[in-house]
Amino acid sequence: MQRGIQFEGRPVWAEIRLSALAYNLRAIRRHLKGATAQGARREPPKLLAVVKGNAYGHGAVPVARALSRAGADWFGVTCTAEGAELREAGIREPILVLTGFWAGEENRLLEQRLTPAITRCEQLRLLERAAARKHRRKVPFHLKIETGMNRLGVAPAELGVFARTLAHCPHLYLEGIFTHFASSEIFSNEQTESQRAVFEETLGRMQALNLSAPLVHLANSAAVALRPDTWGTMARPGLVLYGYHQSYDPPDQSAAADAELPLRPALALRSRLISLRDILPGQGVGYNHRWVAPRPSRIAVISAGYADGIPRALTNRGRVIIRGQFAPMVGTVSMDLITADVTDIPEARLGDVATIYGADGVASQYVSEVAHQVGTVTSDLCCALGKRVPRLYLR
Repeated sequence: MQRGIQFEGRPVWAEIRLSALAYNLRAIRRHLKGATAQGARREPPKLLAVVKGNAYGHGAVPVARALSRAGADWFGVTCTAEGAELREAGIREPILVLTGFWAGEENRLLEQRLTPAITRCEQLRLLERAAARKHRRKVPFHLKIETGMNRLGVAPAELGVFARTLAHCPHLYLEGIFTHFASSEIFSNEQTESQRAVFEETLGRMQALNLSAPLVHLANSAAVALRPDTWGTMARPGLVLYGYHQSYDPPDQSAAADAELPLRPALALRSRLISLRDILPGQGVGYNHRWVAPRPSRIAVISAGYADGIPRALTNRGRVIIRGQFAPMVGTVSMDLITADVTDIPEARLGDVATIYGADGVASQYVSEVAHQVGTVTSDLCCALGKRVPRLYLR
């Protein structure tokens, strides 16, 4: 733990280990190469690093720069604004706008050299008009195929319309074809296999229409870890880049994922004890006195709350690490503060560091564990990290 970290202002901060991000990307590449060497593919898939949602709360620009140095081939973002932020920060790799674009964004897409996903046939005309005005060379795009997620994508039944429309778009180039799995971490049903079968059948129909692309990608994080038959020519790791596997079903697949692809969590969230108070048995703590002391107790007040990303569902059930020991969170998680019972840590002092996510000595708890405790997904808690929490980037 970085006890020596000092900065001005409210004492709550996130530490992002850039070395962990680089380790995870390289581990993913080794994993892809190892499985490829045993199979029939001649080359391992390219890596598209998903940095949408402010790089899952970790900070899009510093994370993308670190992953670029580590060898990412592509980046994936949600929208044009996210892609433009990376371009303006000097990221040169291709950037795929995963959810496509809204009418009126075409010129900015082209100006920033962003690659759009086409999710509706009518988007081709919009992109073609912009490309004809702005570019002499062909503008690349990726086609998203709807295979069962039932959100975005061109349905297989619309391939004829797509092919006829594309034939009238001489300034466009089909560079990639992809789909998105609804539940690649679930091995107790055949949903992912069904989606893969639909996708493979669609690729066959496209070949019959003389449509193909050099980049074919299906695999998100769980599929990258445990479904090598879905890798295509590019893979799209997201959560695994940040050091976490999905919650698998059945649970024994989690051990298999850890063995196949060991990861290092990149994020720690810490704060400091800003008050210590001794209370008597029967006295309550926090809003609505949802915790009442059963014994003489010492209560630490910690400068972090749900506006900083700590789930309110941890009320009376979470814990923090202080001086290498766990202390239970007691009372309601409020917007700016949490409280912990440090009665059994008599050496606790004002200004001590409280670790909410991360490690301190031999004690650790990571975002994935807390997410499981409160019944959500890891990426939810990562993305919830508050804007007012400074991110400190450590090597």
